[in-house]
Amino acid sequence: MNKEEALADVHKAKRALEVQMGKLEDLINGVDVPNPIAAAKEKCEFGKWLYSYDNHMRNILGEQFYLRLESLHKKWFVDYMKIFDMFVHEDEKTFLSKLLNSSNISSLDLDKAKVYFLELKETTQELLLNLEKSERRLNALNESKFY
Repeated sequence: MNKEEALADVHKAKRALEVQMGKLEDLINGVDVPNPIAAAKEKCEFGKWLYSYDNHMRNILGEQFYLRLESLHKKWFVDYMKIFDMFVHEDEKTFLSKLLNSSNISSLDLDKAKVYFLELKETTQELLLNLEKSERRLNALNESKFY
């Protein structure tokens, strides 16, 4: 991966995060959402980026910076799963390709989901800020740091 590819990957990770937040917002607003995010942090688009390249991103970005991204991503997933679990019944969780159907959620759970979504937005903003820092960090690095 060269510098240009690394920067493109960071951009894709940012975009994937924004798309997932849009899907959640649609879901909470009663829109059927196809292709929900993977229920494993390593399988979502952001996770694929973060954990890809045999931890090369860890080496490029530095241990502390990488661990900060990883910590925020884990927190994002915990918050995300609070909402996801409300909308997907136990028997549907293994079939993520099914459409999510928000009509089956109680008004109390919908209110909770809205609160969780606000918390998730804060974590998302932190993640996006750290991804912007990643871009600046990658831009500052010499091409020799990449393979």
